[in-house]
Amino acid sequence: MRVLIDACVLYPTLLRELVLGWAAAGGFAPLWSERILEEWRRAAARTGPRDAEIAELEIAAATARFPEAHVETLPATLERIYLPDPDDIHVLAAAIDGQADELLTLNIKDFPTNALAAHGLIRRHPDEFLREALFAEPDKVQELVRDRLEAAARYGIDTSNRRALLKRAKLPRFAKALDQL
Repeated sequence: MRVLIDACVLYPTLLRELVLGWAAAGGFAPLWSERILEEWRRAAARTGPRDAEIAELEIAAATARFPEAHVETLPATLERIYLPDPDDIHVLAAAIDGQADELLTLNIKDFPTNALAAHGLIRRHPDEFLREALFAEPDKVQELVRDRLEAAARYGIDTSNRRALLKRAKLPRFAKALDQL
């Protein structure tokens, strides 16, 4: 399964680490465009120069880890798409040109189901996406969560309340499902 990942999923860190961790475990093939990576850079830069430097390193690591993820968006694809927010057209175009099966985004309202269905795409929220991964491969996903939270703790992040941390990462249903296993 090929999944185009929107910039809002790539930044913040915990959400990205869980999604890309699932990709690394064989859960799916990630896709992104240079413009999506640029949106990640800009989002990180808004929080300060140090975060911009860290984002640049994280982007380099992600592109090295997933060299097949890069999608070239064709101008002709951009020209034939309509979305409520014109600033999101490049995301849908990358999904189309990357032959994605799904588009993973937090911005559900910006990608109407009918606009994506016309291109054979399914829009997914990461909360639903990771929850389904958990149900499909509970041991792998629980190990992934443990690893990512241990890494966060090494950087000084308080991980004592896993559910609250995951809720802040926009994953409330995933957090609840983890607690129920």
